[in-house]
Amino acid sequence: MLSDEDDPDFIAIKEKLKTSLQRLFYLEKENEQLKEEVAQLKAKVRSNKIAQNIGKHSVLLRKKLITGNNIGTDYQKQIVESQISEDCPAVEKLICRPDPPETTQKMEEQTLVPKPPPRPIPDLSVKENERNGRPAIGPPPPPPPPPPSKFSAGSANVVRRVPGVMEFYHSLTRKDSRIDSNTSIAGVQIAANARNMIGEIENRSRYLMAIKSDVETQGDLIRFLTKEVVNATFKDIADVEALVKWLDRELSYLVDERAVLKHFPEWPEQKADAMREAAFSYRDLFNLKSEVASFKDNPKEPLSLALKRMQALQDRLERSVHNIQRTRDSVSKRYRGFQIPCEWMLETGMISQLKLSSVRLVKEYMRRVTSELHAKEPTQREDLILQGARFAFRVHQVSFFHVLHILFYCSLLIC
Repeated sequence: MLSDEDDPDFIAIKEKLKTSLQRLFYLEKENEQLKEEVAQLKAKVRSNKIAQNIGKHSVLLRKKLITGNNIGTDYQKQIVESQISEDCPAVEKLICRPDPPETTQKMEEQTLVPKPPPRPIPDLSVKENERNGRPAIGPPPPPPPPPPSKFSAGSANVVRRVPGVMEFYHSLTRKDSRIDSNTSIAGVQIAANARNMIGEIENRSRYLMAIKSDVETQGDLIRFLTKEVVNATFKDIADVEALVKWLDRELSYLVDERAVLKHFPEWPEQKADAMREAAFSYRDLFNLKSEVASFKDNPKEPLSLALKRMQALQDRLERSVHNIQRTRDSVSKRYRGFQIPCEWMLETGMISQLKLSSVRLVKEYMRRVTSELHAKEPTQREDLILQGARFAFRVHQVSFFHVLHILFYCSLLIC
C-alpha cells in the first residue's frame, strides 16, 4: 500500500502548492518595487513641473515690473503676483522674498533720475528795448542748478528718457498682454493634458511591467499548457469542454492572456481558439435544448404573452440551427485538422435533438390554443385556429420528419 508521500496525487498537489507560494512571493516583491518606482516618478514629475512654472512666471514678472515709468507698476505687480500665486505656490514664495539692498539701490538709481530744468520763457521787454534802441538789459542770471542727488552722485553720465523708446516699449507690452491672455487659457488645457498624460503613462508602465513579470515568472506554466494542448486528443465534444474549462482556469492567473502568450511563439493559438469555439458553440446549443425541453406553459399567464414567449423561443432555435447548417462544412474541416470531434454538428447530432425539442414546443402551443377556443367568440376562434396552424406549419418546415405529431395537433384544432 502506498504511503502519502508516494501517492502521485499527493505529490502533484504538493508541487502545485509550492509553485503557488513561489508565485505569491514574487508577485508581492514586484508589487513593492512597482510602488517605489511610481513614487519616484511622481516626485520627479512634480519637481520638473515646479521648475518649469518658476521659469515661466519669473520671465513674466520681469516683463511686467521693469518699465520705464512708474505709473501703474504697483498695480501691475499685484496682478502678476496674484496670477502667479494661483498658478504655482512655489513661485509665490520666491516672489515674496525681499530683494537684497544692492538691487533695490540700483532700481532707485534707474527710476529716480531728475528731470531736465524747464526752458526759460523769453522776456517781451527785452525785445521792446531792442526796437526802441535802448540798450538791452541782460536777463537775470539763471538760478543755480540743484545739488546732485545722493543716488546720481556716483554716475558721470546722466540717463535721459527718449520718447521713441517709451512708445516702442508700450507697443510691445500691449502685444505681450494680448499674448498672455491667450496663453493663460491654453495653459489650463496644457496642464490638464499633462495630468492625463502622466496618469496614462503610469497606468501603461504598470500594465507593461505586469506583463513582463508574467512572461518571466509564468514561463514554465505556459510551456506545460502548450504541451497539453498540442498533445490533446478527444473522443467526444464533452472532453473538449472539460479541457477548455481547465485551460481557462489556468490562464486566468495572467494579467493579459493575449499579450503574455504573444511572447511564446510555440503556443498553439489556432488550436486553442478552435477548441474554445467548438466548446462554446456546443454549450450554447445544449443550453438552448435544455431550455426548450423544460418549457412549461403557465395557464395563469395571458394568452398573448404566452404565445409570444413560445414564438421567441422558436425564433432562437431556428437561428441556431440555421447558423450551424450554414457554417458546418467550413468549420468541420478546420476542427478535423485539430482532431476536434464534430459529429455533434451533423443532422443526427445536436440538430436532431433541437428539432425534436421544437416539436415539444408546438405541443405546448397547441394545448394553450385548444384550451382557449371554448372561451372565445366565433370570430376570435377563427383567428386562434389560423394562428395555431401557422405556428404548426412553421415548426413543420424545421422538423419535417416529426410531421405526424404536428398533424395530430392540427386535427385537434379542426375538431
